[in-house]
Parts: sequence; C-alpha cells; structure tokens
Amino acid sequence: MSPAPAPHGHRPPRLARAVPALVPLLGILALTACGGPAASASKGDPVRVSLGAANGTRTVKAGDKLRVSAAGGSLVKVVVTDPKGRRLPGGLGDGGKVWTSGEPTAPGTKYSVAVEAKNAEGGTNEVKESLTTAKADKLNKVELSPGSQGATVGVAQPVSVAFDFPVTDKAAVERHLKVTTDNGTTGSWGWVKDLSGKDRVDWRPKEYWKPGTKVGLRADLNGVDSGGGRYFAKDYDLNFTIGASQVIKVDLDSKHLTFNENGKEVKDIPFSAGKPDAQHSTWTGIFPLLAKEGTINMNSETVGLGDAYDKMVRDSMKLTSSGTYAHAAPWNADKVGRVNNSSGCIGLTDADADWLYSKVRVGDPFEVTGSSVRGRAAENNGFGDWMVDWSQWQKKSALPSSS
Repeated sequence: MSPAPAPHGHRPPRLARAVPALVPLLGILALTACGGPAASASKGDPVRVSLGAANGTRTVKAGDKLRVSAAGGSLVKVVVTDPKGRRLPGGLGDGGKVWTSGEPTAPGTKYSVAVEAKNAEGGTNEVKESLTTAKADKLNKVELSPGSQGATVGVAQPVSVAFDFPVTDKAAVERHLKVTTDNGTTGSWGWVKDLSGKDRVDWRPKEYWKPGTKVGLRADLNGVDSGGGRYFAKDYDLNFTIGASQVIKVDLDSKHLTFNENGKEVKDIPFSAGKPDAQHSTWTGIFPLLAKEGTINMNSETVGLGDAYDKMVRDSMKLTSSGTYAHAAPWNADKVGRVNNSSGCIGLTDADADWLYSKVRVGDPFEVTGSSVRGRAAENNGFGDWMVDWSQWQKKSALPSSS
C-alpha cells in the first residue's frame, strides 16, 4: 500500500540542528596536567580558568608560586591541595581575576585545583584540574638525631637536624621545623657549623629534659628552598622519649667520676684522664653521649696526635666529634685514680668500663670539670649546646623569640 500523501501545505519535519556545548578553557601546562569536567554556567558563558606560575610562565617549577587566573569573569573560591590533603595557602587579587599561592610549590608534587568562578551575568561554573610540578634540579637532605625512631635517650639529648649542603636561608628552614612535647618544655633552636663543616640546627631545652618527656619533631621541609635553589624533597618526622636522669660527673682533679641516677649517687669510679699538657689534656664542659660504639680501633693518626698508638678498645663511649671517649684502658690500669696519663680520653678499668657502658644511654650528660690546659671544648665539637648559656643559645636561632 502506498503511503498516504502529506496534507496540502505541510512539509515533513526537519531534524533539529546540533548546538555545540560551551566548555571552560582549562589551563594547559608544560608539565603534567589533567583537566576534569566542568559544569556549564547557569547563564552566560562559563569563566575560563588557566594555571601557571606566578612569574607568568606556564611551567610550574619547584619553588614557583602557583597562579590561577580567570577570563570572562572572576574567581570566587580556589582550593589547592597536595596528595596528603594539605592546602596550599593563597589569596585573590586583581578584583578576583587572579589567585596566587602564598607559599612556593613543592618539587615533584601533584596538586589538585578546585575552582568556583562567576561570569559577568552572575552565572557560575566549577573547574577541577590537577598539575604536577617539576622535580628540583638540586636537592638537600638531612640527618636527624636521635637517629632511631622511638628511641629512649638521656636528659641532655638535643633534637638535631644536620644538612648535607649549606643552608643559606636559615630562617625559611627553621620556620618549617616544629618540636612538640607532652609537658610544654621550654626550648629553642640554635644554628651551629659542626666539626665536619656541615650546617646543623639543634633544639635544646632551657634545662635538662624532665625524665619521661615525650618529644616529637615535625620537619615540613618538602618544597622548601634551603638557599641557592637547593630544595628538600620530603618531610621528616621523629619521636623519642626521655629516660631516667643519668648524669656522669667527671672530676679531672680528683680523678674520680660519679654515676648519678635521679639525683642520687649510685657509683664512684676512678679513672685516668689526659696528660696535663696542651696536646693531651681532657676537654672540660658538658658532653651528651654521642654513641656507644663498643669495641673499636683507636689510632692516633686519625686525631692528629704525634705519639703513635693503634689499639683495639672496648666499651667505647663517644663524647666529642674530635675523638674524646670514655673507655676501658687496661694498659693504664696502674694509673687509674692516681695520675692523668692518657692521650685525652677517660680511661677506666675493664670492670668499671663494663659497668658504666651497660648503664649509660645516648644523650646522658658527662659533666667534665677540673684543671685542663686545653680548657672548655668548642660548642660544635659534638653536641656542645650545653656549653652555651641559655640567653646566648636563644640568639643562635634564625627567628626572633624562638621557643
């Protein structure tokens, strides 16, 4: 059957013409960038959003501040977060046309960017995008002390951060370091150049730690420029506990030391210290124990002494970076308690060295007093933070009123 003819004066309906949808212009970066879907404006054209560095380049390098800019309207809200959910702070400018981060971006980090925008007609749209910043060409790394997570240490142990490369912007680095305690311990950062020539910053309490204190370090250094375009590429955390108060009082004149626990004398131990001359006498001062090294080889050539010795020494307790130890000295047993006759170390009998070594922990202070031709050790010879009185130590911070 033939189809019925169309009524006179009517034409068959035509297919509707497709109308292209309007989409916002997402930022195109020279780095890795992925655009997400954006909702169309409720009325009028959507605001176009682009990303780049605050210096005007599209490429966001390590240390650049991020810029989000709008065309065809203004920005209402910008939220930038890193993979850990931490927000990159920033603010709007130029009448809402631009948002600029208040801090530099971190190297090699993927940021998520969420934008709310409004056009001239009052229509709104949302844009979501992500970008990954370039890796830094030069990096700086750190070494933390105490070196073991969750360690129990002595009452004189500082929180210490040593840097592989020089830190020329010390204030910028120090702002990203935070020490917390469970009892509100008062302390301050102080910068030193250690005996190896490396920059180091230590946080020491005003007085010896209270036993049992829980201490935490948070170093939010990822993306921080330590100076000269050398960046940190990660954050660091450290937690440790202060043990019982163990103070070793060393009297060079009496040639006896006392081991004191929680303010009470536990044991008196005779020793023989360094010969009373400019080359061998034992340094005085307060020395937090740096390490328990057990049996080690001691060679005079490594510490610049002219008289040759090369011995395997047991119960070695390191006090200075330059090589001062308390240790067993059986070859000098007849001098212990009578004559200072060593090359600068604190020599003990085997039995007393065994006992002391079993008791001490890293961070316990050895308080060395008495007559010494060489006098007080330099503050950078080990953890010499306690060689400096509190008011002078506070001045070593790169920031005012550090606490």
